[in-house]
Amino acid sequence: MPILLFRTRALSDAVVSVVTVLFVLRSAALRDWSWLRARWLQFGLALWGVIVVSSVLAGPASSAIQGVLSVRFFLFAAAASFWTLAGRRARGAAAGVCAALAGWTVLECWQQYLTGYNALGYGRWGDGALTGPFLKPRAGNALLMVMFPGAMPVMLRLLARDTWRSRLVGLTGLLLLIATMILIGQRMANLLMVAGLLLTALLVRRMRLPVIAALGLGGVVLAALPVISPPTYSKLVIKFADQISHFTASPYGQIYTRAAVMVAEHPMLGVGFDGFRFHCLDPQYFHGLPQFDIPFVGPAENGCNIHPHNYYLQVATAAGLPGLALLVAMILCWLRLIARPFLPSRGAERMSRITPAAAPTPENAMLFVACVVTIWPIASTSALFSLPSGGWVFLIAGWAMAATRGETPERASGRI
Repeated sequence: MPILLFRTRALSDAVVSVVTVLFVLRSAALRDWSWLRARWLQFGLALWGVIVVSSVLAGPASSAIQGVLSVRFFLFAAAASFWTLAGRRARGAAAGVCAALAGWTVLECWQQYLTGYNALGYGRWGDGALTGPFLKPRAGNALLMVMFPGAMPVMLRLLARDTWRSRLVGLTGLLLLIATMILIGQRMANLLMVAGLLLTALLVRRMRLPVIAALGLGGVVLAALPVISPPTYSKLVIKFADQISHFTASPYGQIYTRAAVMVAEHPMLGVGFDGFRFHCLDPQYFHGLPQFDIPFVGPAENGCNIHPHNYYLQVATAAGLPGLALLVAMILCWLRLIARPFLPSRGAERMSRITPAAAPTPENAMLFVACVVTIWPIASTSALFSLPSGGWVFLIAGWAMAATRGETPERASGRI
């Protein structure tokens, strides 16, 4: 699945659908529907129900059909959690694939930086971004998705060893990941990487000094960008500073304002699946939010896109504030389950009465970080119910929840 999410939307969507159908058929054959008792899934299915109702009421028919089919993402996460990634070997294979993809992305980015072209003959994007193994500038988000579940557990294990050689290799690998992400030049991916590394340092005590050191050296790379990569400096620093200083007038600011206006106009049910795309040129939404001192900035078409570029705004426009509340409730359930190995003893004991939790390992820590990074609310994202972005969100969530259950053999070794 990670390989397909890297390379193709159609086949990865097909895998999501096939796994979902097989999971339901398996449950029927075994007469095992216990997974429906998962609180997070109940919130997710309730969210799906609100999206369907809103889509049917708002129309058109294509919106209602897509709303109905979006259930596959929730069931795919359940399949990953309770079936396909329930075993240690399956999770180890997934982590190995993600680590290999991270290494491939780093290698291709440096090849493109040093020679001007990647292995497929593609050069840098027009704005200077490194595309790595892709034609378009997707390398930053792709590396972010595989960095924490795949590459970072390897770094943690190396840095946990007593030999200075292992620690040096681990620190070098961490610095290489940071430097590559900076040179790629995608702003949101860099911000989320830093947030993920800081969360890693909070979770794993022995990572605090290496993370601080690597981020410090990353700061040196950032300061050297005007010399080593002027196009990256222009995009990552100058353009970002300009957008933040005039955010409401920026393209993202206008899209977010349009989405917020839609939610304010339809707070209870929203405008249905894909409603943002269908209705963003409706003149009734051509105004700002004066209560928040956010003006309307024209022309009107600048506030339009196929989705609002934020998961939470997308759900709010599709299913209103009740749908947004259900999304937040589902995500909080995810995080509570995934964080069980790191809860204080009393909290962990209370949670273990429901289902046992595995001992904390590097995989647990990095999957928790990966999950937080993928669903961080203050972020520019692609659409939640499309591939590859939705595939990563629900795959990582299901994977992380599977890793926290106590029947996994990792309990015996690899604690952090």
